[in-house]
Amino acid sequence: MGTYLIAVYEPAGPPPPAEFLEPVMRAVEAVDQEIRAAGQWVFAGGLHDPSTATVLRAQDGDVVLTDGPFAEVKEHLGGFTIVDVPDLDAALGWGRRIATATGLPIEVRPFRW
Repeated sequence: MGTYLIAVYEPAGPPPPAEFLEPVMRAVEAVDQEIRAAGQWVFAGGLHDPSTATVLRAQDGDVVLTDGPFAEVKEHLGGFTIVDVPDLDAALGWGRRIATATGLPIEVRPFRW
């Protein structure tokens, strides 16, 4: 078994209108329930807008805090699911399902233990 991060990248800017977002969220929840039913779900969550982030950098023997995202980007990490699956192909299968549900770019990456 391997543990994988399935990251969802959202476009910068305001969230889409409810009439668009609600069916997407229902589709994502359906995939989430399938991952749980398969016994491969570890954790999932959505993140607030990048403007709520605080970046910490070690600098000259101190730690400097900066409000906002690490870098200005067109897309940002909006949420993620962590799965424990037999192999990369299984993780990519869930990633495909989430990509289809959201219509957004998805990154699948293994954890290093």
